[in-house]
Amino acid sequence: MTRRRTTLKDVAEAVGVHVSTVSRALNPETRHFIRPEVAATILDAANRLSYKPNAAAYSLRTKRTRVIGVVIPDIANPVFPPIIRGIEDVLSEHGYLAMLVNSEPRSPRHAAAVAALQAHGIDGLVMASLERNDRTIRSVVEDGIPVVTVNRRTENPDVASVTNDEGSGIRLILEHLKELGHSRVVNIAGPQSISTGKARFDAFERHRGGLGFDTDPDLVIFADALNEAEGERCAGIALDSIEGFSAIVAANDQLAIGAVSLLRQRGVACPGGISVTGFNDMPMVDRFDPPLTTVRVQQYEVGRRAAEILLGLLQGGEPTRDGLHVVMPVELIVRGSTARPAGRRKARLATGG
Repeated sequence: MTRRRTTLKDVAEAVGVHVSTVSRALNPETRHFIRPEVAATILDAANRLSYKPNAAAYSLRTKRTRVIGVVIPDIANPVFPPIIRGIEDVLSEHGYLAMLVNSEPRSPRHAAAVAALQAHGIDGLVMASLERNDRTIRSVVEDGIPVVTVNRRTENPDVASVTNDEGSGIRLILEHLKELGHSRVVNIAGPQSISTGKARFDAFERHRGGLGFDTDPDLVIFADALNEAEGERCAGIALDSIEGFSAIVAANDQLAIGAVSLLRQRGVACPGGISVTGFNDMPMVDRFDPPLTTVRVQQYEVGRRAAEILLGLLQGGEPTRDGLHVVMPVELIVRGSTARPAGRRKARLATGG
């Protein structure tokens, strides 16, 4: 026989309270209106009776689905799973479900993927896959759907964002390389159509002169994407066309890993011949050979903060402009992919330093 679905009324009768009290206790956004001991009793009864909310009825009543769209550019990129986990942890605490879509911003299916989320009636959107002047996000905003961008941001200042302190991260890398004795450094910059690529390139340009690095514009090579294949391509260009450099500053870890791979293919030691740095400290880069010197970003916390801002917007909050844009602190993680330039090491050994 088919088992009858447990209702709010069944839970209310089991506890001896009104149905409205059960409804408030089971809703994370209204639970604080109920005394903690009563709420705990109701939650226990709901679990015991296998009560499951009727999402369709809730949607009809409130015009909300409790579903949040999450769009990322590449599920295979190890940076994103911790961010997604942070988003999901906050959403689940408040009774929301994340609907994940994997889509590159320049992909033909990108706009269609976002449109599909809108068609499913999402209450809000967290976007990590977007360009600085992203047209797709405009339609979402125009539909009145709250949006928070994560790891990247759009040029529209009214769209909330949670990003990392790109400028500080690049400055920390350059200061580290300067301390080691490097002076001529190649920058494998990210695509300028996305905010991380632009911000990290701008920071490199802003800081390298002041720190005493060579400011030759030919020392910058722009990658077409933030992946290992582009890291290999750009490192190959550097070896073939740039003389006298001793380090590569890559816009992210994947570009850095590709650069190290290309150096190995060409018989150039890292860091013995050329030092390499990344950005993000994605999982497992400490296990590479050599372990990667990089900038650590708070991936999980970035996801949590984005979800918290979105929930605030859904609840009618109107944060200040500063509250809309959160910049998370970063830290430099020094590992084995950076060392003193070969000439400096020899000089130090000769002097007994």
